Amino acid sequence: MSNPQSNEHKVDASWIGWFVGMIGNEFVCRVPIDFIENKFNLTGLEYLKDTMNVVLEPLFDRSVAWVSGYEEKLYGMIHARYIMSARGVEDMRLKYLMGDFGSCPKFYCKGQKALPVGLSDKWGQSKVKIYCPSCKDVFRPKYRPKLDGAMFGTSFPHLFFMQFPMLRPQPPVEKYVPRIHGFRLHESALMPLESSETSSETSTEDIGSTSSPSSCPN
Repeated sequence: MSNPQSNEHKVDASWIGWFVGMIGNEFVCRVPIDFIENKFNLTGLEYLKDTMNVVLEPLFDRSVAWVSGYEEKLYGMIHARYIMSARGVEDMRLKYLMGDFGSCPKFYCKGQKALPVGLSDKWGQSKVKIYCPSCKDVFRPKYRPKLDGAMFGTSFPHLFFMQFPMLRPQPPVEKYVPRIHGFRLHESALMPLESSETSSETSTEDIGSTSSPSSCPN
């Protein structure tokens, strides 16, 4: 007879398992323990030993009072380095192919899969955005995850497609063209009107430039 316990689902009680499994953290991949423990991968990062101990905790109890709240930042900055490694970019490739990062909201991009990107490499500057490799623009994710953009960094999507050029899509073939009764609008009709303040400043400058020669002393 087989051991009934061998078929039981093993629950990941580690801090990393809890964090990666949180709703809204679908963009995040699991950083291997050996990568985190490698001192070379931590070069330049400032952190407390207690914070690292929580991140590496195999039996994490989130109800304890001594959890500092800096764990996400430490894990996030390590995560940004991991996804730039060979193992990490492969993990992100699998998530990309599964559509874990969402898709471009532009109509003519036709549901093109997106990648996460940060607008800054510094923590606390902005939340994560998604980058469309077809139109090459960035957007807010559909479900607005609260992850910091520094967890992915500014370089990741571009390094990703350098690593996997076969996954780079073509730009959109079609483009929206504004029309009225079937006639294409001239570009000048789409330009914003100058504000009255700007117009008045321009008029003042013109008057000043016109009158300046007569006001100059001989």
